Amino acid sequence: MEIRDAQRDVRTVYLGSFPGLIVSSAIWFASAATGTWSRAGLAMWVLVLGGTFIYPLSTALLRAMGRSPALANDNPFGRLAMQIAFTIPATYPVIAAATVHNVNWFFPAFLVVVGAHYLPFIFLYGMWQFAILAAALMATGTVCGVYVPANFALGGWIGGIVLLVAAFPFRAIALRATSA
Repeated sequence: MEIRDAQRDVRTVYLGSFPGLIVSSAIWFASAATGTWSRAGLAMWVLVLGGTFIYPLSTALLRAMGRSPALANDNPFGRLAMQIAFTIPATYPVIAAATVHNVNWFFPAFLVVVGAHYLPFIFLYGMWQFAILAAALMATGTVCGVYVPANFALGGWIGGIVLLVAAFPFRAIALRATSA
């Protein structure tokens, strides 16, 4: 399978990451709400544990939309997607170090990590638009951490919004490319 074909398959099957972005956004909103109206420690667990369910929930959402979540058998990018997913838990020590220094840096650190995690999606999906999403998340994390270091949940709310806002144009891009 050619790279362009593999990218088209990923883009088509996963709708430009629409289900993953919707599920991720919901988890970020749940975590931010927990951090706003409950306890910071519980909010952290909501995001970390919720994040482990992004793929199965995204797959369930695809199925609920009447779509198959399976890439073509000869698409080598299925393994690449899994490797990219494991970059986030691999960086938990960095997020923990930032959080130990200042608990309010939890969401900003997570935003930077998740933003960086979207950079390989540019190649995986063949969509340069993931660079904009990555930059928005990393910039938001940096700005929240540097300029609003006393607000715990703000980064969580903004992260949820950025992911939700990206979901719909990414879906449209994937559908447009599919019909072309």
